[in-house]
Amino acid sequence: MDNNMNLINAIQNEAYSYIASSDLDRVIDAIGDAKFVLLGEASHGTSEFYTVRTELSKKLIEQKGFNCITVEGDWPSCFNVNRYVKGYEQMSSQRALGDFNRWPTWMWANEEVKLLIEWLHDFNHRTEQQSKMAGFYGIDVYSLWESMEEIIKLLEKNGATELESAINAFSCFEPFHRTPENYAVSAAFYGEGCEKEVAELLLKIKNKWDSARDLEETSLNLSINSLVTVNAENYYRAMVKGGPDDWNIRDHHMVSALEEISNYYGQESKVIVWEHNTHIGDARATDMQEEGLVNVGQILREKYGENQVYAIGFGTHSGTVVAAEKWGEELQVMEVPPAQEGSWEDALQKAGKGNKILLFTDNNRDLFKNFIGHRAIGVVYNPEYEQYGNYVSTQISRRYDGFIYIEKTRALKPILSTAGIT
Repeated sequence: MDNNMNLINAIQNEAYSYIASSDLDRVIDAIGDAKFVLLGEASHGTSEFYTVRTELSKKLIEQKGFNCITVEGDWPSCFNVNRYVKGYEQMSSQRALGDFNRWPTWMWANEEVKLLIEWLHDFNHRTEQQSKMAGFYGIDVYSLWESMEEIIKLLEKNGATELESAINAFSCFEPFHRTPENYAVSAAFYGEGCEKEVAELLLKIKNKWDSARDLEETSLNLSINSLVTVNAENYYRAMVKGGPDDWNIRDHHMVSALEEISNYYGQESKVIVWEHNTHIGDARATDMQEEGLVNVGQILREKYGENQVYAIGFGTHSGTVVAAEKWGEELQVMEVPPAQEGSWEDALQKAGKGNKILLFTDNNRDLFKNFIGHRAIGVVYNPEYEQYGNYVSTQISRRYDGFIYIEKTRALKPILSTAGIT
């Protein structure tokens, strides 16, 4: 009880109220000169997590010259959005989101993201130099077949000599009919994998295209799609074996994609990352470490130093969320029950009503260093069972550099169909 009261008192003393967009200015100041700003979320279906990250991203782009927003999404679908926001192709914002057809589609095909990309489009339209335009990219690993198709299209369009090698490499995947699970079992247990073919192709493409810089980012598009192909092949083989390897392959891939994007923008580049708290918050400050898991936040801090990485976690006490009861099922708007007694979110609520922002510094980190349950909601969610698996044991001030708490949240607004939109 004493520890809990000490925590509540510390929140009351160190947090400040979040009422208006201007209250985020202190967060922007605290970020300083960090190269990577990681913006989390406690679920993939909460409106405020998207809208607050949008406000922060706008400020970072306008005030601190950040080059792009990278998200926990597929590269090909997100690159279609990038074409829209940079004016490479004339289309509506709704059509730009039309390629998000992989479940869970609501993560990026939603009204909140639509408003973000419309802002990016307008910002870039006002920007005279292409090098100053802000991009939008996906850094996840799941788009194996889509990325292979993009590589073929790009090589064909540019009359590249690597086209035949690409067709030969990808023919290895044809017997599996675009079903990752079939490929995974065959590669992992029967030695019928395609890793040699895709690795050789990646090397060929990188050697030729890495240094190229063109008006529509063809070299970057080729490079990341090739990276996805190699790492997705590895990910699906690891997935069927169990253990931490598939998770770690995925997060290492996301870091590699971030670095490719960062390098493309040059030595002084600055990158915003939108991902779930479980990816952006340092895994070493959670029980993930005991399971042999690493994540993006940890890897970036280890590689670039803590002063170059600023991670902001998000959370809520109660509200509604978009999720599904089982993988691949229809989305639902679900109730998020009040936070579990003794959890981080419960302490934030007991510290006083209203939204709050906490910024962790050398002066106050020790106040929040004890392990405490911290809620995490995935795309699959069962509120009635959340006490059995939705709380991650966390040292909050080691996991994050700041935390934004929204007392009562609302489900985001999915765009349920983009078919036929132009």
